[in-house]
Amino acid sequence: MATEDHTNKKRKRRGLRAKHRKKPHDHKLTIPSSSSSHKEIKPSKPSNFLDKMKARLSGGHFRMLNEKLYTCTGNEALKYFKENPTLFDKYHVGYQEQMSHWPELPVNTIIKWLKDRDSSLVVADFGCGDARLAKSVKNKVYSIDLVSSDPSVIACDMSKTPLDSSSVDVAVFCLSLMGTDFPSYLMEAHRVLKPSGMLLIAEVKSRFDTNTGGAEPEKFARAICELGFSTRDKDFSNKMFIMLYFKKKQDKRANAKQIEWPELKPCLYKRR
Repeated sequence: MATEDHTNKKRKRRGLRAKHRKKPHDHKLTIPSSSSSHKEIKPSKPSNFLDKMKARLSGGHFRMLNEKLYTCTGNEALKYFKENPTLFDKYHVGYQEQMSHWPELPVNTIIKWLKDRDSSLVVADFGCGDARLAKSVKNKVYSIDLVSSDPSVIACDMSKTPLDSSSVDVAVFCLSLMGTDFPSYLMEAHRVLKPSGMLLIAEVKSRFDTNTGGAEPEKFARAICELGFSTRDKDFSNKMFIMLYFKKKQDKRANAKQIEWPELKPCLYKRR
């Protein structure tokens, strides 16, 4: 009996210890509340990927269209974009993207040149793009391009504009001598310019880098002078583009067929 009582006491003591022992499931996991020190991690937006894909497609369209403009005639380009008018808008979107990487834009140089002179000067902007020149100066500006949804832009082949002969004071080509028949654009500029009118040309510098197959600047300038102009100024200081300034000679009629024009290599943009 004594042994049995002793055993019962042990069992009671073990029961009391077990009763007071904390069970694993009794523990509560405390989750700290979010505070300003804890930044919420946001999942990446799917639109980021889509935006990148759209940018790639846009860039691909631009490079294709840019190459076409440089390697066909103005008339061929006009026909192509008339059949596909939305592509011209896509080209200009890509063009603006490329220009956003330039530290300085040639159109701003031309705008400054015009603002330093009489606002009564009439301007013809050949290959005007978004018509930024016309929107930035007080001058009367004829904005000319192949195709445009802007009613203020004259959509036509730049070698055959509706402008009257000797009707403008300044003719501008800002990165727009693109077709294989670019001399015909310059001949048209000569036609519409008044005697003593100014011809301003901004072009990508690499097109005149003889080390990479570019045209000789002097040979290009000489051909323009043979067309009936005299050189007034040259600016090669910018790393991206050059500026050439010519003045139309008085009553100078050149035989354009006899002029030896240098070939201007296409300005093709690499994939970024």
